[in-house]
Amino acid sequence: MAAPRQGLFWAVLTWVLWLGSATCLQAGDGDGRLGEGDRGACGCSGNRASGGEAAAQKYSLEASAPLQRNQELGTVQSKDEGGQMALIPAGVFTMGTDEPAIQQDGEWPARRVHVGSFYMDRYEVSNAEFEKFVNATGYLTEAERFGDSFVFEGMLSEQVKTGIQQAVAAAPWWMPVKGANWRHPEGPDSDISNRIDHPVLHVSWNDAVAFCTWAGKRLPTEAEWEYSCRGGLENRLFPWGNKLHPRGQHYANIWQGEFPASNTEEDGYKGTAPVTAFPPNGYGLYNMVGNSWEWTSDWWAVNHSADETYNPKGPPTGTDRVKKGGSYMCHKSYCYRYRCAARSQNTPDSSASNLGFRCAADTLPDYLKG
Repeated sequence: MAAPRQGLFWAVLTWVLWLGSATCLQAGDGDGRLGEGDRGACGCSGNRASGGEAAAQKYSLEASAPLQRNQELGTVQSKDEGGQMALIPAGVFTMGTDEPAIQQDGEWPARRVHVGSFYMDRYEVSNAEFEKFVNATGYLTEAERFGDSFVFEGMLSEQVKTGIQQAVAAAPWWMPVKGANWRHPEGPDSDISNRIDHPVLHVSWNDAVAFCTWAGKRLPTEAEWEYSCRGGLENRLFPWGNKLHPRGQHYANIWQGEFPASNTEEDGYKGTAPVTAFPPNGYGLYNMVGNSWEWTSDWWAVNHSADETYNPKGPPTGTDRVKKGGSYMCHKSYCYRYRCAARSQNTPDSSASNLGFRCAADTLPDYLKG
């Protein structure tokens, strides 16, 4: 029998803690900081497009300056070898921010971090890729072994919802669903046949490590992930710059409308999008923010030194692992975590319908060399 699942409710607890301690952004406030609105309301939000752009203009100290490439990058350019991974050049960047949007997440202080060159998956690991792994190894995910996983209520059928006997009062949109796993993202009456190219979901940190090991890769460190996310740009909110919708174009799969009541799907998707959707960043990486949360290798901590560091790997021990990037459920009014500096955490055995991963590697695996 499997040991009791430490993280079954942690996917929800992350949001519960935030709702209990943070305030919602005032409608029209638009500065990307937590406002003094109704505590815990998490429904107030200005216009998505205009609010996002206003936030970006105020948020960065250098927002009014032209976009600048990181001048301390190495001479090696990001390139594609084998089509699946991009070579990320060595360099130094500013990790975190001195203007944290979510104080308790440990987004600050801004600090200079040196990162050596490495390879990063261009895309989140898809259902198709994960299926190859499972077919080759017979691997069972922790959600499959434990028999359940958390699913966003808005994605569930009425039949599944009627069979659920419990929910978390502070975050009723998260429901524990029997039979929910990577093959059945919304429970037994769902499958992945029409989203084989979408990110695999309901994978725990342990599951992600198992896949990466099989693929001759590893999970990225938090520093590597954030460095990759920024795509060579400095002091910018998003992988593409500061404006949420530059030239009116959507660059990420996040929530539009009023969370959790209404998703207007202005970006074209209600749930996840294909891993190839939306324009890539400066390193050729897709969906670094939005779509699905992505595991990193680091243990979680919220207190960071401002000292300059070289290839940091996070604390030596901990109880939770860092995840980055936000998901299709992120809305500025309650989860403004689709920024490069944003971060959150889950226990290593947690899984949910918005949690996936991508892999990194020190050297390109032989089977990807052409």
